[in-house]
Amino acid sequence: MDDETQIASILKSSSLYPIPQSLKLSYGTAGFRGDASLLDSTVYRVGILSSLRSLKLNSSTIGLMITASHNKLSDNGIKLSDPSGGMLSQDWEPFADQIANASSPQKLVSLIREFVEKEGIVIGEKSGGEVWLGRDTRPSGERLLRAAEIGVSSVLGCVAVDFGVLTTPQLHWMVRAKNRGLRASESDYFESLTASFKCLIGLIPVSAKNSATLLLDGANGVGGMKMEVLRGFLSGLDVEIRNTGRDGGVLNESVGADFVQKEKVVPLGFGDKDVGVRCVSFDGDADRLVYFYIPENSCGGDKVELLDGDKILSLFALFIKEQLKSLGDEGKETRLGVVQTAYANGASTDYVKEMGLEVVFAKTGVKHLHERAEEFDIGIYFEANGHGTILFSESFMSWLVGKQKELSEGSDEYNAVSRLVAVSNLINQAVGDAISGLLLVEVILQHMGWSVQKWNELYKDLPSRQVKVEVPDRTAVVTTSEETEALKPLGIQDAINGEIKKYQRGRAFIRPSGTEDVVRVYAEASTQEAADSLANSVAQLVKSFLG
Repeated sequence: MDDETQIASILKSSSLYPIPQSLKLSYGTAGFRGDASLLDSTVYRVGILSSLRSLKLNSSTIGLMITASHNKLSDNGIKLSDPSGGMLSQDWEPFADQIANASSPQKLVSLIREFVEKEGIVIGEKSGGEVWLGRDTRPSGERLLRAAEIGVSSVLGCVAVDFGVLTTPQLHWMVRAKNRGLRASESDYFESLTASFKCLIGLIPVSAKNSATLLLDGANGVGGMKMEVLRGFLSGLDVEIRNTGRDGGVLNESVGADFVQKEKVVPLGFGDKDVGVRCVSFDGDADRLVYFYIPENSCGGDKVELLDGDKILSLFALFIKEQLKSLGDEGKETRLGVVQTAYANGASTDYVKEMGLEVVFAKTGVKHLHERAEEFDIGIYFEANGHGTILFSESFMSWLVGKQKELSEGSDEYNAVSRLVAVSNLINQAVGDAISGLLLVEVILQHMGWSVQKWNELYKDLPSRQVKVEVPDRTAVVTTSEETEALKPLGIQDAINGEIKKYQRGRAFIRPSGTEDVVRVYAEASTQEAADSLANSVAQLVKSFLG
């Protein structure tokens, strides 16, 4: 990168966004995230990175999303989508860290020049890089989006396209569609969901339909707003939307999927009047969802029965296995697999294994689960927090579409194939998506004729406890790639195994935090008292080995 015009462009624009002193950021699963008032320089620099990524990949469209998901309103963040609609390639994360933390415009230019030469990226007026931008509803989003635009366009020949307020999954879906040569606007996203939902509703056995009202907690974020738009196109689903953000509620404050999943209490705006009703919560940028209901015996209508990502995964696996079963021997040959993290409740893992499905474990973080799910013909992954999706391989989809043409319309086999094709179009294969996930849950419950209570009876979660232990150096803990066992410090895993043996259905593991000097402890056992005791004893082991 020796072009003087290019260097001058970056030096000039970067002087508008000086890096705050002592700011140190790292690109993780959630991209960069922090106090919005400190992020202008970071967002500007990620704009540059996104342009370089587009040029590196033959001017493919890259997505740049400004969001802090389930974080508090005053935070914000930025993450990139690769052309596939998935997360930014992990190979580029070190470069993201370097340019985000470059101490001066001159250092920034030096890093970019070195990287461009190493990667063989050609920059020029006619290079044609393109970056699509979206943001959630945070007040800081508009300002930060301007910084991203300036960063993108400071790379010669690259353009930014602002799509305004979107859910994170919408932007990922649109980027994936654009790079596959498909129609890729927000209205195309709504159209795809509506058509596939309608197809699945039409294939439900008449005797099964059960369409009681669903109550949606929109987390006072973008998800509720977009669901209101989609609701206008849907028939076969009655949704009442609360916490839309228009009634003075604050984004993610005592509302949303993260709050409900962690606290296991009702979000604001829900209470006694909703006992027994099927409810669902989105998070702030609508890439997670959890279901819940208030049980009959809830004192004060506060506690909830939670149906988290594990329960959603189990429902999806059950439905897809049922369709494959209808395809006879060919269905049996299909590799249907489930990907979980060590945090998945042991009861859910047992349930899926009892179904005869292959279960593999991946390191915590969506990008790791997504990668493992791609190994199957149909790969289902979910984290307990409600983030997940279903992936269909290209070869399996080609076979399925061909099969559909051979079968007699209306036969059981034809209907099963049609359902699988519709699911592949309904679910967002780019990334976890609360809206498409909600539609698939709803259509499966109607297909089964199940209430939310009946769904909850698939299995009973084992009691669990999570504990954080502050340590001088979290890197002293090294785990296996699945994070289920500790390799270092030497001897700690044997000590943990000794504690586990003391408890019925005991299971425990430790893993270092990715962001702070703490070690996370997870434990489960047959009773809550036993899970608490096991977690505490493992925490004590961490202190004694690392103290």
